[in-house]
Amino acid sequence: MSNEILFGVIGGSGLYSLKDLTHVESIEVDTPFGKPSSPVVTGEIHGKKLAFLARHGIGHVYPPSEVNYRANIYAMKQLGVKRLISISACGSLRADYAPGEVVIPDQIFDFTHKRERSFFGTGLVVHVGTADPFCHHLSKSLAGALREEQATVHEGGTYITIEGPRFSTKGESQTFRHWGMSLVGMTASPEVFLAREAEMCYATMAHVTDYDVWHVSEEAVSVDIVIRTLEHNTDLAQRALVRLADTLDPTEDQDCSCQHALENAFITNRQKMDPAEIKRLGLLVSKYLD
Repeated sequence: MSNEILFGVIGGSGLYSLKDLTHVESIEVDTPFGKPSSPVVTGEIHGKKLAFLARHGIGHVYPPSEVNYRANIYAMKQLGVKRLISISACGSLRADYAPGEVVIPDQIFDFTHKRERSFFGTGLVVHVGTADPFCHHLSKSLAGALREEQATVHEGGTYITIEGPRFSTKGESQTFRHWGMSLVGMTASPEVFLAREAEMCYATMAHVTDYDVWHVSEEAVSVDIVIRTLEHNTDLAQRALVRLADTLDPTEDQDCSCQHALENAFITNRQKMDPAEIKRLGLLVSKYLD
């Protein structure tokens, strides 16, 4: 078995209880952006090493706007994670994306306004490309693993991230539909953008829990509905992760553009870059700036 982590998972703490997970270890990680939401749990499944992090903390203590997304992504990077699976609950904005089904989105619309969206700032300015924010290779592999576990999977669609923690009004939900959005959730942004800055392949397993509030003949979204659907889908998510571990070819994305995203992204003049920032973010930038 290689000591390299095949992929990391960010989602609920219930995902840790994979049936055949062995050599489980809980790792406390610190980053330049503080501590992540929870310790990172690593373990082996069928000889493959995986890493898990509870996005909202153990027991779901952090609301979406207060999750330390930068620390979470950076912690995974520090542990050597190159591929990251995000698992989240979403509301459907399309009649054909039904509750209980899974969507692998290929686009995102960031409608949040309170969150730190980048590792970079004054003294080290970066403009990373995000035209296609989700990794095509990893998304395809994830969709295939879900289908092998008999899930109803939809590939494609735009995920709009709202600030939360409240659910949408009917006016907002109808507007999102008019804009052409497919899913509404609270956590994909800025995760997907930070993963790109960290040069990770990133894909989302979005579990449709409800029809938000736009569907007049369906029950409006509530915490109870979300929890019920997620509990039902936890076993599916676990089985899909095991299947992905068994089938993912770690060589197929070696030249993936996600893993070279910073190569041409630096815009600050080299002589004007802040040495303290270069040192602080060495994990991300040293291969380009040393």
